[in-house]
Amino acid sequence: MKDHNYFVYIMTNKNKTVLYIGVTGDLPNRVFEHENSMIDGFSKKYNCNYLVYYEHFQNINDAITREKEIKKWRRDKKEKLINGFSKEWEFLNESVYNSL
Repeated sequence: MKDHNYFVYIMTNKNKTVLYIGVTGDLPNRVFEHENSMIDGFSKKYNCNYLVYYEHFQNINDAITREKEIKKWRRDKKEKLINGFSKEWEFLNESVYNSL
């Protein structure tokens, strides 16, 4: 069976005051689209151009379930998740371009 790559990810704005949660099968491309404001809607309106968190899945249904779960969380729980991944909320755009 072929391996598949799906990602649940969190984008934020420059001041880290807004969070956008999404799911994709191509994380580097999706980050590029966010970074260049190519996706209309919430993330473009609030300048969510910086990747601060992601999780990898091989099953799209698992990824979608996780995305929906995180979206229901309060802000403080989302912050704890991001802090466990990157305490300084490092912008991961460049590292994703270079590693995936």
